Amino acid sequence: MIDMDDDELLSAVWDGDVKTVRNLLMCEQAPRKLLKTDSNGWTVVHEASYSGQTECLKLLLSAAVPEMINSRTSTHQTPVILAVSRGHLPCVEYLLEIGADPGIPTITKETPLYEACATRNVQMVHLLVKNGADANQKCLDGWTALHESVSQNDLEICKVLVEHGAEISSRNIYGVTPLFLAAQCGCLEPLRFFITKGADVNSEAKDGATPLYEACRNDHTDIAEYLLSQSADANRPGKDGLLPLHIAAKHGNDRIISKLILITSVTEIQRSGISPVHLSAESNEDGALELLIHSGFDVNFLLAPDRSRMYEDRRVSALYFAVENRNVEAACMLLDAGADPNLDPFNVLLLAVRQGHVRMVSLLLEHGANVNASLPTHPSTFPACVMLSVRNITMMKCLMDHGCDAEACFQCEYGAEEHPTYTRSEMETRPCLQFCEMISAWPVRHCTGPVVNLLLDYVTHVTLCSRLSKLLEGDGSWMHIKDRSTLPPSLMQLCRVRIRQLAGRKRLKDISNLPGRLISFLNYNVRCEEIIL
Repeated sequence: MIDMDDDELLSAVWDGDVKTVRNLLMCEQAPRKLLKTDSNGWTVVHEASYSGQTECLKLLLSAAVPEMINSRTSTHQTPVILAVSRGHLPCVEYLLEIGADPGIPTITKETPLYEACATRNVQMVHLLVKNGADANQKCLDGWTALHESVSQNDLEICKVLVEHGAEISSRNIYGVTPLFLAAQCGCLEPLRFFITKGADVNSEAKDGATPLYEACRNDHTDIAEYLLSQSADANRPGKDGLLPLHIAAKHGNDRIISKLILITSVTEIQRSGISPVHLSAESNEDGALELLIHSGFDVNFLLAPDRSRMYEDRRVSALYFAVENRNVEAACMLLDAGADPNLDPFNVLLLAVRQGHVRMVSLLLEHGANVNASLPTHPSTFPACVMLSVRNITMMKCLMDHGCDAEACFQCEYGAEEHPTYTRSEMETRPCLQFCEMISAWPVRHCTGPVVNLLLDYVTHVTLCSRLSKLLEGDGSWMHIKDRSTLPPSLMQLCRVRIRQLAGRKRLKDISNLPGRLISFLNYNVRCEEIIL
């Protein structure tokens, strides 16, 4: 703005000093001072309007050239819009009275009427529309004054605008109507008003979303309930293929979910390729997940191929999301409801093992997860869970206790012969990785002793290949482990392994009728020496 210290006229306008302004306008330099602009294009007329100095403004305009009444700043602000933005009603009344144009927009296409709605000044809105302001003039993003009044949740202004011709079906550049915006912003009273005026409750934005969809996305329960009472379509998906129920499940709104469950088409859910159960599990919305399960939703509903491809791991089950989130409560709900832990290409058990989540691993194993699952991208001759738990002995013991195939770790195609040496690139192209090759890699070879020692507890008689033998010989503290592998296992060890093999995992779960010490022995809670004692 113009520097106050350098301009006596401007200082007088700011102070509302009418006498000084009148005297200054009588000097021969007055016309030049009136036309003077600052770096933002503001003149003293703009300053008077912005400051609300109506009497000074009258004097200035009476002495100015006619065009100054609609003069624009560098951002195309006129004296009218500046006065409107500050709520100076007398200034605006005067400007309109002498012919100011109420429809000149700013550089972003915002009009004085739009500004009056933004500041929630109902008197100003009345004044502007009575003086010819266009209620349907759009700003740069296509919003009208009605859109703005909805965003301010101002029902009174909405009514004034509609009375003066505002179109309730007007859309911005995103296809959003005032009713849609009311649903998005949670403005119930404007929403009710638009519906009484005939607005379409199922109008779609450019992304295919409906007002009901948007209310669910923004957790506006009262809006969603009212829309449903007005026959909003619960089975109309957005362009993403998701239904309002999907969105409510994702955001965990139990009240909305309860209403939508009753009217959402199972066929439409199937067509979407994703269940609300997936989304509640993905978002850690346990309350919503429980409600959906109790309502009978299929916990084994699989993501459609196009949905699955959105994820690098090609997941398909809701259980996968719960495990990925380390959400034991959600996983437990799903498993208790019958979720199959062996549906995903990358088994959920392997995911839990990789996370080091022993509690989750135990839960999955108790519900039938395949402890010997393989990695589809990295085939191996031994269970993939061993590869993923090699640094975690506690985890590995848990896996062995639940039937992991320990003997496969000692099956080597080279046996006592010298093993070939592979480069890193050659290892990556090997058709099937062997345990000895995996455990001899530099990042994990320090785990060889403890891992082999544990594995020996779960096998009968095995012969170490030359590579495993060399690894154990390379550390003096591991020599007793190598010696142990060469000795015949005890009868107790043979019996335990054989009983577990014959019983199988499922029957081992139900051995409560056996003596306590025998149960502990079979479950590896005591060593062979301890059971003898």
